[in-house]
Amino acid sequence: MSTLDLPALASSGFLTGRAAYLSGEAIAVTFSGTADTETRPELDRFVKQLHVEAQRLRVPAVAIDLRELEFMNSSCLKILVAWLAQLRDLPADQQYRIKIRSNPSLLWQRRSLAALSCFAVDLVTIET
Repeated sequence: MSTLDLPALASSGFLTGRAAYLSGEAIAVTFSGTADTETRPELDRFVKQLHVEAQRLRVPAVAIDLRELEFMNSSCLKILVAWLAQLRDLPADQQYRIKIRSNPSLLWQRRSLAALSCFAVDLVTIET
């Protein structure tokens, strides 16, 4: 099994990659806390490295658990949109799916993740 070169990052009130690991053929990541302007640079670096790792390992999917993510502001959501745009522009044989596990009791997740999934319908799945 290949090793995952994806360090856990912790910022004031935000954990990303707390549980980053290979799960079968997918990379699984958990985000928790609050993703805001303060955590944006770390999230940006993390997502870019996550994409590099997904391509390096040629995984068919990345699973992101957001159930414990209380809030994500628009600048952090933009990072996810940029990631999807980059992924969508790859040749089909280099693409992977993104499966997002959400918390349906958080209104911001219902609204924002629905819009995010529309951006890349063939690549994103939202699960509750």
